[in-house]
Amino acid sequence: MLLPLRYPRFWLAAGWSLIALATLASLLPSQKLPEIGASDKLEHMAAYALMALWFCGIYPRSRYIWIGVGLFMLGVAIEWAQGAMGFGRQSELYDLVANATGIAAGLIVALLGLGGWAQRVESLVRSE
Repeated sequence: MLLPLRYPRFWLAAGWSLIALATLASLLPSQKLPEIGASDKLEHMAAYALMALWFCGIYPRSRYIWIGVGLFMLGVAIEWAQGAMGFGRQSELYDLVANATGIAAGLIVALLGLGGWAQRVESLVRSE
């Protein structure tokens, strides 16, 4: 059950687009990706924190634990796929640790006040 939002399909589509982008970036051969210049683990933490915070913005607090579990399972599935594909990517336990750290950070930030942010954004946008 989503929070009461005026544009729930938009928020969900954008969130699932983030998941698709993270999955694609994680499964493409690394030489096909642009070099950002940040630590690989920092990239993992930032991506998973953003996804956690995004979904905490559109779901009630009662769903936060499931958001965390779902994102962690996404990370497990991606790491398994990287190990199974053989496209120059490899499965790493430390990637899962970085993912979990990012998820925890996103959930903590949501609990500290940014959860439900989509409702606040929508209240700033007046429908004509």
